Amino acid sequence: MVSISDVAKDAGVSASTVSYALSGKRSISAETQRRVETSIRRLGYHPHAGARALASSRTSVLALVMPLRTDIHMPAMMRFVTSMATAARAHDYDLLLLTSDEGPAGLRRVANSAMADAFLVMEVEADDPRIPVLRELSRPAVLIGLPDDPGGLPCVDLDFTAAAKRCVAELGDAGHRDVALIGSPPVVYERGTSFATRFLRGFDEAVRDRGMRGSSRSCAPDYDAVRACLGELLEERPEITGLVVHNEAALGSVLAELHNSGRHVPEDISVVAVGQDSAAHREVPLTTVPLPTEDMVRIAVELAMRALQGSGAPETRLLAPQVVPGKSVEPRR
Repeated sequence: MVSISDVAKDAGVSASTVSYALSGKRSISAETQRRVETSIRRLGYHPHAGARALASSRTSVLALVMPLRTDIHMPAMMRFVTSMATAARAHDYDLLLLTSDEGPAGLRRVANSAMADAFLVMEVEADDPRIPVLRELSRPAVLIGLPDDPGGLPCVDLDFTAAAKRCVAELGDAGHRDVALIGSPPVVYERGTSFATRFLRGFDEAVRDRGMRGSSRSCAPDYDAVRACLGELLEERPEITGLVVHNEAALGSVLAELHNSGRHVPEDISVVAVGQDSAAHREVPLTTVPLPTEDMVRIAVELAMRALQGSGAPETRLLAPQVVPGKSVEPRR
């Protein structure tokens, strides 16, 4: 491996001069700078990341805080990770993925170790205990989610309240008066996760404002839980003809159980789903409200870059939901 001493010897200068040429902390002559740069290219020297960070006070790393829990839908999370890595590279940044559920202590640990320049925080709760700590840290932070009080931190998210209302509108406009929501797993609501509580609030408001009859159930994603959830729901309210599914991990099981119980989509029950419908070639393509992952990530990284440059006031960006029409909604018979 080529060292800084090798570059210094090749260029005929001291190691400290090579360091100055790399960091720009002291001025050197244009001729010396040229000789150092020529030697770096000829030898293929790559500065050590830790040394470069010490020299510039920047690591060129963004920390993505994404606690991995048992209720997390991994395909959806991996879409965020992939998009985040791509967006970071567009700014010549790398990505540090923090998956331990350490809470505020983990944020302090990473900030004190100077491993990253900024935090991008997911799985935001309505009353998130990490927010006071993020405000105190010397590193900028961007929330991918919307707490009740952002505490002056920039945020970006889908407008989940509006998304729920769009789902209800799709069913209501087709004449459905009795609808239900299959929501996130119980632990997600118990934790106060922001996106789930906002969607539930939007569903309840839309049903009330339209004079419809609505029910909601939280549901674990495994098939037995889905079967029990749907069984109880349809036994209590057999008149339901419209279903909103805000639980991407459970969607396949919901559709399978509807079929197994003799309810056909959309003839017997219309369905609107939130999230990416990975089974794009279903016999009945679903009407969906996709999660705008790439747009959310791009905006989050841009907000982080602005914060690192010290420009722009913190802002909240809620993206408007878009409906992708399918064939899973029919007029009520």
